[in-house]
Formats: sequence, C-alpha cells, structure tokens
Amino acid sequence: MGIPVPFRPLRSVLALAVVAPLFLAPAAGRAQQPAAAPAQDTPLQARYRAAADRLIDTAVADSAAWQKMARLTDTFGHRLAGSESLERALDWVLEEMRRDGLENVRGEPAMVPHWVRGKESAELIEPRRMPLPMLGLGGSVATPRRGITAEVLVVSSFEELQRRSAEARGKIVLFDEVWRGYGPTVHYRGNAANAAARAGAVAALIRSVTPHALRTPHTGAMHYDSAVTRIPAAALTVEDAMMLHRMRDRGERVVVTLRMEAHALPDSPSQNVMGEIVGSERPNEVVVIGGHTDSWDVGQGAMDDAGGVVVAWEAVRLMQRLGLRPRRTVRVVGWVNEENGTRGGEAYRDAHRDQLDDHVLAIESDGGVFRPTGFGFTGSDSARAIVRQIGGLLRRMGADSIEGGGGGTDIGPITALGVPSMGLETDGPRYFWYHHTNADTPDKLDPREMAQCVAAMAVMAYVVADLPEKLPRGAPPARGR
Repeated sequence: MGIPVPFRPLRSVLALAVVAPLFLAPAAGRAQQPAAAPAQDTPLQARYRAAADRLIDTAVADSAAWQKMARLTDTFGHRLAGSESLERALDWVLEEMRRDGLENVRGEPAMVPHWVRGKESAELIEPRRMPLPMLGLGGSVATPRRGITAEVLVVSSFEELQRRSAEARGKIVLFDEVWRGYGPTVHYRGNAANAAARAGAVAALIRSVTPHALRTPHTGAMHYDSAVTRIPAAALTVEDAMMLHRMRDRGERVVVTLRMEAHALPDSPSQNVMGEIVGSERPNEVVVIGGHTDSWDVGQGAMDDAGGVVVAWEAVRLMQRLGLRPRRTVRVVGWVNEENGTRGGEAYRDAHRDQLDDHVLAIESDGGVFRPTGFGFTGSDSARAIVRQIGGLLRRMGADSIEGGGGGTDIGPITALGVPSMGLETDGPRYFWYHHTNADTPDKLDPREMAQCVAAMAVMAYVVADLPEKLPRGAPPARGR
C-alpha cells in the first residue's frame, strides 16, 4: 500500500495463537452460543451454493498460497520499482503462471520511477550521542555529502508549525504526530518536507506512521511541491520521536545529524503481469482481480503486497483446477509501481481503455491477507444488492460483510472511468505494525488466513463472472473527479 486512498480502518484481530485452532469456526466469544438457523438462500445463492462450497473447501485444504508467497519473497526479497529484484520477480511470476496452466499469460509494459535510497543515517548529537534508527522517505532528495547537523524543532501538527514558523528557520523540523488512523496520519509523511521548507527548515523528520512500534522506522512515499525548496525527509521511530519531544519540552537543546544519499535515476521499463481463465460464453467481458507486485526496498514485501497478488492468482488457479470456467473471463493482474506511483494502474487503464465498458468488476487486495471479513464495494445500488447476495455465500467463513467504499490505488484509474470496484477487507490491525518496514516478512501472515482469502476472492470473482447478466452500472463519475 503506497499512495494513500480512502479506506475504512481495519478491524481488530485475535492473536494468532487463538485464531489457528478456530480456523473456519465461530469467533471465541460466540463459541458457546446456539447456532442460528441458516437464512434461506435467495435464488442466486441457491444457484451458486455448490460451486462456492467447492471453492471454499478446496482453498482451505492446503497452504499453497502461503507457500507461493513465501517462495516469491524469500527468493527475490524487496521489489522497489526500478530494481533488478522486481524485474527478476516479475519474470518468475510469468513463468509460474504458465506452469500453473493459466491462459493468456503476458506482461504489459509500464515505465516506472527509479528512486535509490543509498546509505543513510541519523544521529543524536545533543543532549547526548546515540544513533537514531531511521528510513528516508521514498522520493526524498539527499543531504549534502557531509550531512546536515542542526537543532531540532519538534511540533505535533502542521498547525503548530504555522504558529511557530519563526523558530523553524535553519532547523530540522520533527513532526511528532500521533496515530489517528492511516488516512489522517499519512498526510504528514506526504507533506512534511513541503511544510518544513516553507518555514525555512533545512530537513524534515516524521514520527513513523504506525499505531504500534518496537523501535522500527516506517518508510513510504512523499512528494515535493514545485514552489518550495526540496529538503531531505526521513522517518524516525515512534519511540525516538517521543523522546526528542520530551527533551525539547524540558527545555533541552536537541541537535541531530542527518545523512542521506537518496537520488532519482531515469524512469525504467517494467510491466504489469497477468494471466486468465477465459470465459466460456463472453470472453471479452472481464472480471479483473489482483494486487501489486512491487514493494518498498525494506523487508520482503510479504504483506504489502505479495500476499495480495498471490491470493488473486491462486483464486484463478483454483477455478481452473476445479473445472469451474465462468461465462466471463477472470483476469489476475500483478500491478507494478503502487508504492511510489500509480504507473501500473495508469498503464493498465491506457492499454485497456477501449475495453473498459466490458470490465464488469475490479477487485483489489492490498490490506494484508489476514482473516477475510468481506469486501468494500463501489458501484450502483442495484449492483451492491447483487454483490451482497454473493457475499452471503461466504457467511460460513465470516466473510460476508459488504460495505461501501471499496477499491484501491491500482484499480483507481479504471474505477474513475466507471468500472465497479471492490477491496478485500481483512481482520488485520497488525498490518500497520509492520507496514513499510524491515519486519514485513512472510511470518506475519498465517497460511490458514491466506487460504480463506483465496476462497473469498475466488467465490466473489467466479460468481460475478458467471452471472447471466453483467453487474449493472450507475451513472459514471463526474468528469475531473
């Protein structure tokens, strides 16, 4: 997950030690309650109940999705746009999709930015010397070769910096903004450098965007306004941001040395990777599902978003394995360059612009493949009513919630042109503990929960692709939105 998009907060999750024994069972708090009588199926549900149950039963019978995700991330590591590791991983995905027997396996070109982190460090100089774990923000410029050593001004908000702007000139500004949910808090990551530069600061630091920390810094995308001086920007750990804030509140002089070699190279050629199960009756009509193949250049990008790509990939393979060929084509896409741009989503939109009227639905998984709770949906009221019926087929897994506001960064460009969209919702507040850090590794994902995500994606995509009629669309979005 990179460029912020509107989304709902992820729900709470049971600890893994509790979840594992309860796989496919009711939540612990309801375990002793009498089972409610099953609701009577609607005609749509009755038509697809057997297929849905086959997809669920087969998906949860093994850990194939987790094993594939772990092999991908262990073999290639992080996959930042422009990196050799990303391109090697994409070639591997195409080879494995062909080996799995997917149809029309191919890559579609996309030019992506190529930002290189280089060596970097931060050190507290006064009131005592100590190294400060840090990560430069994606897109930042470098410091001078000898670094920047300056006094630190700590503020809690953009508004406080405005009130104290006279104090910022020549200083490093640290934004110690507390977590208020990803959407509100991530604005500090994106805009800290611009706000600090307007006040005359020489560099910007932020408190890492996370609700929970073990002195681990979190990176992520930032941007520069053309009207301000470009100054270096980096993230400190939650603990160190709070410590520096306490020091300043006690009246102590805080001095930090920041060194960064970050720089941008020319755009690089890359590709969106995809494969299909071709529709039996209306192959030109498409349900597209997927996640993004790129990651930040730290950790292994397992949660964000190798897991999302793999569960969509496995959902298509599962339909093929069971001989469930829907009326319409289901296409899995691994979009590129979600983290520090939207080039993959834009390239897909441009390559398929003439076919978007036949894109029935787009589903993205980019929130961590923890236990699925359902989907968010963006589309017409009549389409939502149909999707809610399909969601009912996932009730046995507790994944039947259909709420508003579904989508994602990669499918955003086609959603803006009227394609109905969904985002897989999961019970995973832990996502932002490890998001954009060195700790985004395969062990954070549970094989059982990933298998459930495969089942949820497979059932939703298969049924929508097989309905006698296309999902009805509402009025197209207003121009310019």
